[in-house]
Amino acid sequence: MKPSPGSARLGIEPVLPLLFKLSIPSIIGMAVQALYNVVDSIYIGHVSKEALSALTLAFPIQMVLIALAVGTGVGATSLISRTLGKGDRETAGRIAEHVVIIALILGGLVALTGALFARQLIGVFTDVPELIQMGADYIRIIMVGSVALFVPMLFNGILRGEGNTFIPMLTMIIGAVLNIILDPFFIFGIGFFPELGVKGAAVATVLSRIVSGTFIIRILFSDKNEIKINMRKFRLQLDIYRRLYSVGFPVMLMQLLGSVMLAGGNLILGSFSTTAIAVFGIFFRLQSFVFMPIFGLGQGVMPLMGYNFGSGNSSRMKETARIAYITAFSFTLLGFLIFQSFSRQLITMFNRDPELVRIGIEALKRISIGFLFVGPTIMSASIFQAIGRGTPSLIIGFLRAIVLLLPIMYLLGRFFGLSAVWYAFPIAEVLTFSFAFTWMLTVLRKLLHSIEGEPA
Repeated sequence: MKPSPGSARLGIEPVLPLLFKLSIPSIIGMAVQALYNVVDSIYIGHVSKEALSALTLAFPIQMVLIALAVGTGVGATSLISRTLGKGDRETAGRIAEHVVIIALILGGLVALTGALFARQLIGVFTDVPELIQMGADYIRIIMVGSVALFVPMLFNGILRGEGNTFIPMLTMIIGAVLNIILDPFFIFGIGFFPELGVKGAAVATVLSRIVSGTFIIRILFSDKNEIKINMRKFRLQLDIYRRLYSVGFPVMLMQLLGSVMLAGGNLILGSFSTTAIAVFGIFFRLQSFVFMPIFGLGQGVMPLMGYNFGSGNSSRMKETARIAYITAFSFTLLGFLIFQSFSRQLITMFNRDPELVRIGIEALKRISIGFLFVGPTIMSASIFQAIGRGTPSLIIGFLRAIVLLLPIMYLLGRFFGLSAVWYAFPIAEVLTFSFAFTWMLTVLRKLLHSIEGEPA
């Protein structure tokens, strides 16, 4: 394994090729992760429509776990990149050591919660015994094995902070590809493997995460890594946690809003049918193919923006932001065209139930209108995080999911029926984009004027 090329390149290499060099590994890794999410649901969809609904009900709980990991990982990336931008490699190592401790603590707490309360957690979203049983069987295994989620995701954040996006890509690819391979063996009982159904999907997920986590542990603690970690010399510094979560906690809350939104959407759609819940779950799996590349782009933007913010290089910050917005819009435009043109083919991959196909085609065509606006919104949040301002990202997410989307879904469903519910997504995206993009431009303009010593 080649050593990291070093964080210094973030301040000297040409922005366009460097941004794509940083982003493409994350985009590839997240695209493979999105592929896993879709394939996992396709396998479950072939078990039964009810199994797919149960997986959708468990998804908000998984999103809580992901929120804890993403928030901490983004906080680590932002703080480490800004610290390296100031030339302080020793402090960057201390930050990484604190992230290791967080991964172990979160894994233990979540495992205990899942072992004791899995059934009660699923029972919050439904009173159908079959769905509660399948959902609890799945989420219990996921939560008990959650340390295998936190280790790779948080350690990826450390490496991205030093500008290394290649190893995080490999970590995600290893986990996702192995998961895709193991899924059918554990779900359907191929060969000598037991037929576990929904539980099999969870077992395959945990096993694949253990392998990917082992891989990144070996990299992070090797002498080839730029940031040096020595847990024997670990000394608790609460100020590191404060600085890390000043960015990470708002991101965490923003991700949790996604869980609240999905749970609320399940409740609203459940008043129509379990099929509508299944369609909602299918959409969330499919949308990851559109959103994950943008998040991958954001993983490249953050160390580049953060480093040059730390070193006061305003021209590189401007160029990074411009390229990022254009690229993000291009991704979502492509997603819009695919969803509009191939909605039937996308739905029938999961299940060919006539009612599910009819509702699904209508949902994909209407929801995907919002794709035209979501790319710049996500990129605005990433830039806020890169410059150490996590609160605006939280406000943007709260506006989209809680203030706009769920109330609009409820009102459209109540007065116009299920067909109208799907229009809530593009309506919420347009309004959120207008607010987020304007705010980002205002803040960035003032910040750049301050760096350049000009009046705002």
